[in-house]
Amino acid sequence: MRLKARVTVGAATAALLPALLLGAVGCSSNKDAPAAGKTPDPKGSAPAGSAAASPGSAPSGSAAPKAGASKLERSALEQGDLPGYQVSAQGKNPNAPDGQPQADRKACQPLADIMGDQPDPASRDTVNRGIGSQKQVGLAVSASVSSYAESDAKALIARLRSAVGACGTGFTATVDKQSGSYREVRAAEYKTAGDETVSWTTTAAAQGVSAQVHVVVVRQGATVVRLMALNVAGAQQKALVPQEVVDKQLEKVRGAN
Repeated sequence: MRLKARVTVGAATAALLPALLLGAVGCSSNKDAPAAGKTPDPKGSAPAGSAAASPGSAPSGSAAPKAGASKLERSALEQGDLPGYQVSAQGKNPNAPDGQPQADRKACQPLADIMGDQPDPASRDTVNRGIGSQKQVGLAVSASVSSYAESDAKALIARLRSAVGACGTGFTATVDKQSGSYREVRAAEYKTAGDETVSWTTTAAAQGVSAQVHVVVVRQGATVVRLMALNVAGAQQKALVPQEVVDKQLEKVRGAN
């Protein structure tokens, strides 16, 4: 079956939407759904209009276990872990800026960091995955696992909680001389089996294009899981990180210990 992306989020959002999430995965269970635009090839995405794998098979650029993989790599999701989803680890979108976004408000910098290439500058290493739902048209999730000193992981969660509380009115972030805004930052209740969880929603906007984003960050020991979701079939549609994705990711983190 040929799976196609339905994307209305334009490249104009590359400066402010998570670099890993812009057009991420973009696979749909609706084989007749037309592509609404050219999809960039971000980390974890399948090129729009290309033949994608059927559920359970390994797509091009798929995340697959490697001999001698590190603990962090074993913690990352791979194709076949989540029935009904495509998991891949292709190269980062070449149109997305590199580095960590800089917030215009110091209190909001932890939230800007989360949207960058790493969840936080204190992370030792990060492995990223792109996840596309083959059950919910347009749902794209960027997942990452990062290793920390446990004290740094705890400090990150504390900073994020404070930032969500302090940045409700929003902030502007700039990366690679491109700027965008995050409006209406709102804490969102989200239960996980991790040691600590913080979750929020926000609306990202740039150059007249906006998208609603849901973020979940979980600490499991010294490992931090970051998941970000949006609906690429309709940027104004609310997106929610699926519970089954969080549960499976945490299961893998615990299993790799």
